[in-house]
Amino acid sequence: MMIFFRYQTFRFIWLAKLTGRYLHKDHQLWAPLTLADFDAINRCEKSLPKNFNFAGDVLDQWSQKEKTGERPANPALWWVNGKGDEVKWSFEELGSLSRKAANVLTKPCGLKRGDRVAVILPRIPEWWLVNVACMRTGLVFMPGTTQLRAKDILYRLQASKAKCIVASEEVVPAVESIVSECPDLKTKLLVSPCSQNGWLSFQELFQSASAEHSCVETGSQEPMAIYFTSGTTGSPKMAQHSQSSLGIGYTLCGRYWLDLKSSDIIWSMSDTGWIKAAIGSVFSSWLQGACVFVHRMAQFDTDTFLDTLTTYPITTLCSTPTVYRMLVQKDLKRYKFKKLRHCLTGGEPLDPEVLQQWKAQTGLELYEGYGQTEVGIICANQKGQEIKPGSMGKAVLPYNVQIIDENGNILPPGKEGEIALRLKSTRPFCFFSEYVDNPQKTAATVRGDFYVTGDRGVMDSDGYFWFVSRADDVIISSGYRIGPFEVESALIEHPAVVESAVVSSPDPIRGEVVKAFVVLSPSFKSSNPEKLTLELQDHVKKSTAPYKYPRKVEFVPELPKTITGKIKRNVLRDHEWGRT
Repeated sequence: MMIFFRYQTFRFIWLAKLTGRYLHKDHQLWAPLTLADFDAINRCEKSLPKNFNFAGDVLDQWSQKEKTGERPANPALWWVNGKGDEVKWSFEELGSLSRKAANVLTKPCGLKRGDRVAVILPRIPEWWLVNVACMRTGLVFMPGTTQLRAKDILYRLQASKAKCIVASEEVVPAVESIVSECPDLKTKLLVSPCSQNGWLSFQELFQSASAEHSCVETGSQEPMAIYFTSGTTGSPKMAQHSQSSLGIGYTLCGRYWLDLKSSDIIWSMSDTGWIKAAIGSVFSSWLQGACVFVHRMAQFDTDTFLDTLTTYPITTLCSTPTVYRMLVQKDLKRYKFKKLRHCLTGGEPLDPEVLQQWKAQTGLELYEGYGQTEVGIICANQKGQEIKPGSMGKAVLPYNVQIIDENGNILPPGKEGEIALRLKSTRPFCFFSEYVDNPQKTAATVRGDFYVTGDRGVMDSDGYFWFVSRADDVIISSGYRIGPFEVESALIEHPAVVESAVVSSPDPIRGEVVKAFVVLSPSFKSSNPEKLTLELQDHVKKSTAPYKYPRKVEFVPELPKTITGKIKRNVLRDHEWGRT
């Protein structure tokens, strides 16, 4: 899979000369944007610049700082696979390599500024290269997990009208099975040492590509990325972010919640298909000039995870509560972590017991954060603040977070309602731009003077927020967002299923898991329930991304008699969680 080891010996030979990006006015040279500028923009103390490009205005500036000695000798990206292979790139090397990748995308691939590119790659360095290359060329980056199945990929390619797909070899069969139904798709780019008929080889094209490339001058509000996010009904929505919402909007997150400095090495464990990978392993980290550490780790393994923390000088760790729940089952006092000083978590609620066990065994606090694909980090426990076990922390700048009722009225401390962000006269630049081609759902996120998150919670008298539940039926398991409709749609395709309702169910490790209540067709009612459960689970894994499959299945004679699927799920979920 990896194609860069061969370049390591020669990397100093062909590194391109880097040019800084500056703001121009009346043909006079201005100083480049600085971290202080980005900080001030987030605090609403400075206006958003007309133009901004993360590759040119951030990454290339850190490259310049490497040359002048203003940044430590840490790599920008440090990748390992646990089998002895390793890649370390400085910001200068990342710049040169991403310019080569940019030339691959624009020349042989024929892509133009504004074209959408679906990228389905595992945790390999090429994911970061293609990501940065898209920034340099003004292409819209659309990441997806390698767990996606043919139906998932078909929907994403058709809905987005993607012009190109960049994928690893394990995804090829699924793409080939549906590509004839994607008339907008013009280019298929394979990241693999193997060749595939009908696919361009990234390895071959990269090898011959020039390292000279001029970064495009993208507008601050120009589209940068699209993330597919699950909802209660229908297919995932396309949440579009701008160059500035991602590239500038995570400045304060990196500085205060992640507590990063340019000397830090952060390991953020997230699938490359989710925005959490962008937050922890691209924008927040590189805005601060920190080193992004990556372990290939296709399947999570606690022993490998702990060995990695003891082997490498990782200072900052960020992962879901599920990972910490698994880690505290071990005798952590036996391990000596080299440099670990700051631990973070998010993506699902953190149990107070896990927080306490982690601190008791490691001496380190767990700083929980809460956010969304659409608006980034909303609340967090930050260094210097008291941590209240079970709380998501306080609101973070630039957001004014409140608990509101169904009419948009602010509720007093202690009252449960929806978690919402107060809107000023203009939409905050760090918000997502829109749900692409879905103005109704975009508009539905606003209630009066507030953006509503779809989550219910409580604020105490000290300003700390506590998560209660989703206001809709979305299931959050091990940090994954799972829409019940997607699972129900997969189940109904099986001949044994007459009807189903999918809800969350409590789980000691994953927080909550998918549970399916299934009404069987008459010919399957005498089937062995254990075998049929496995058959249905396997069917869902093949029909849609495997992380969505129901870990619990209960066969029932009938489902609650209600008008809508939402009310039906509410009845079953309340029963499952002991609320009835």
